[in-house]
Formats: sequence, C-alpha cells, structure tokens
Amino acid sequence: MDLFDHPQHTKPKGPLASRMRPRTIEEVIGQEEIVGEGTLLRRAIQADRLTAMIFHGPPGTGKTTLAQVIANSTSAHFEQLNAVSAGIKDVRAIVDRAKERLKYEQIKTILFIDEIHRFNKGQQDALLPFVEDGTVILIGATTENPMFEVNPALISRSRLFRLSTLKDNEIGKVIDQALSDKERGFGEYNINLDKKARDHLIDVANGDARTALNALELAVLTTDPNEDNIIMIDLHTAEASIQKRVVHYDKQGDNHYDTVSAFIKSIRGSDPDAALYWLAKMIYAGEDAKFIARRLYVHAAEDVGLADPNALLIAQAAAHAVEFVGLPEARIPLAEATLYLATAPKSNAVITGIDKALAAVEKEKRGDVPVHLKDAHYKGAAKLGHGEGYKYPHNYENHYVPQQYLPDHLKTKSFYEPSSNGYEKTVQKRLDYFEDRKRKGK
Repeated sequence: MDLFDHPQHTKPKGPLASRMRPRTIEEVIGQEEIVGEGTLLRRAIQADRLTAMIFHGPPGTGKTTLAQVIANSTSAHFEQLNAVSAGIKDVRAIVDRAKERLKYEQIKTILFIDEIHRFNKGQQDALLPFVEDGTVILIGATTENPMFEVNPALISRSRLFRLSTLKDNEIGKVIDQALSDKERGFGEYNINLDKKARDHLIDVANGDARTALNALELAVLTTDPNEDNIIMIDLHTAEASIQKRVVHYDKQGDNHYDTVSAFIKSIRGSDPDAALYWLAKMIYAGEDAKFIARRLYVHAAEDVGLADPNALLIAQAAAHAVEFVGLPEARIPLAEATLYLATAPKSNAVITGIDKALAAVEKEKRGDVPVHLKDAHYKGAAKLGHGEGYKYPHNYENHYVPQQYLPDHLKTKSFYEPSSNGYEKTVQKRLDYFEDRKRKGK
C-alpha cells in the first residue's frame, strides 16, 4: 500500500486538509489552465501516459494534491520522497527497485519528489540518467522558481506546470465542500458558518487551500455547540482560528485605491514611517506583492527620477525579489525599496520631460530627421547626402560638439528641465556646459 491508499472500510483520519485532498481529477478545484477539460495534463493523467514533469507554485495550490491524483489514477507504481529528509541513498534504493519492477513485472515507477529544490546539484544530477532512460517517471514539486532552483538538464527533460494561488470563489468552494462532505469533512456536524467569518477565512487564506481548511478545522473543533446543538462560527472565532484580525481592505474597492494612494503620496512626500505603515497594511491584507512592486517601479522614475538614478535599480531589485523569493521574505526588499524611495531626493523632471515630448509629437507638425543625422549605411543613402556633415562627438574635446539634433521646427525647444535636487544638480551643470559651448559655437 502506498502513501495515498486508504482502507475502504475505515473513515479517513488525519488533519482536515489532508482528508479533503481530491482523489480524482474531477474533484480538483481550480487550476483550470492545467487540469481543465482538454488540457495536456488532464489527458495525460486520464490516458496514463505520463512523462517527467515539475509542478511549481505557492504553498497550498495543489502540487502534492496533483501527485495524489496521479497516484490514484496510474497503473504505475508510485514512490514518494521529500527532498528535505531524503538523499542520494534513498534515490538509488528507489531506482534499484524500479529497475527490478520494470524488468520482471513490466510496471513503470513514478517517483514524486516534494520540495525538489532542496536537492543540491549533485543529488539532482544523480537523478538525471534514470529520468532520461525511463527507469523512473519524475514528478517534482517546488514552491520556488524551477528555472533558478532545478538543474537545466532536468528542466529540459521535464514539462513545467505552474500552479496559481486559488481564486476567492475557489477557496469558498473548498470550505463549502469540507462543511458538506460527510465522509471526509464535517458533513455530519451541525455547523453555522457566518458569512463574515467565511469571507474572512477566504480573504486571509490568500489563495492557500491548506490555510483555509486548517483554520476551519480549528474553529469547528474548538467551538462548543449551543443549546440547539449548532456549532456557531462567527467572525471573532474565525479571527482567532486563523490568528489574524480583519483589516478593512477591499482589493477591488475604494479602500484598495485609497491605501495605495496614501502609500505613493507618503513616498512622494518623503515620509518613510507613513510609507512603511501603508506598505505593511497592504501586505497584511493580502495585496498582490507584484502590484506593490509595480507601483514602486513606476514611482522610482516618476517621483525620484534622475535626482537619484539608483532608485530605479532598487525598485527593480525589489520587483525581482518578489518573483524570486516571494512573500513573506519579499516584504524585506519591498520595505527597503519603499524606504529608499521615501528618503531619496525628489524630481518629476523625467515625467514632465517625456510628457512634453509626447505632446510635441502629437500636436505639432511632423519633423524630418536632419540630413546629417540620417543613416548613411543603407544602399544609395550616401548619394542622397545622408549623414553628410555629421560630427562624431568622441573626436572633440570632452566628447561633445554642438550640432542640431531636433527637427528644424523644434530646434530651440526644451523638454527636459532638471531640478536642483540630488544628482540632477550634476546634470544641470553638464547641460550648462553644453549650452555655453553652443553659444560659443565650438
């Protein structure tokens, strides 16, 4: 009997989240892009024609669940390892058994490795020959980005399936299913789950089905029935069960936009404490970290700009951290970027400049490229005089020479006007030098 088999005559035991794992592909909630009707993985499971694959995505999205579904559906023998506690010795023992099974019984072996990113390069390399020759069909699961954490050789031999956090309505279905299922869930209990309590469990679960079910189980098992033998789960009980208070924050409503607005205005207003507070509120309430990173990215250019060119790099690093490590760890680089932007010198000259230039392109007449700036390399261009008279700046003092770069009708136009803050002081000095050279004509 493997890990996922249960005696048919006994009621399943263990935590609710474990008991409620889908047993068949039809019972899976969410992940329609991966296991919906007609998808590659669904057809492969139903046809029992599996190849090496790696499931990756946040916790509680169903990576191990899909492995269980495969275990219940395949004719192959199913083996499981957890990379946290297993080593090369364990892998080799499974491979030896798989070879014997294939040789004498013509039965394939599926090897499911949970948290495969915890295997080091040598351990992953040890798997490669047996994946390549078909001794085992590898199914890996990881919460990390496999492109960074799994060896390229294994990646190239595997299909990658990204699992997304479940939507709120899907988490709701998971909760409702657990409340109604008499065999594995709480269907035999008389439970009244208040709407506000249900909404809170859904919101705080943040797409993680395991979190929602663990909180529901704790709420049910720690609440005594009332005189009518009904277990009443209200908002207070839900908060206590998931150990997180309600934050009034509607991700689609006014509070979302108001909080984001306060966050950005605090950064623009150089108030690091307020900026951190609004950042914390968004993180606590389950705001999409990618959304926060995008706002930081935009406002690094819009509100700091060239007053501190490093601001954009810091914002980019925070955005990468969100993708690379995810929450909760990514809260630290997000906070660092927030503090950097809030305390940096400010300038909106970049956005003013580009908007002025866009307005000129949109409203004024079309300007031709000056002849000396035109490309002289394509066939016949030189005969037309293209490039004639162009001065190569590197041949001149300080690598600068005055010449016209704008169209004739805009040659006196100025779009970018540096502020007197931060690095833009240096920029202004350089532009003043260029302007002086223009006036002197050299």
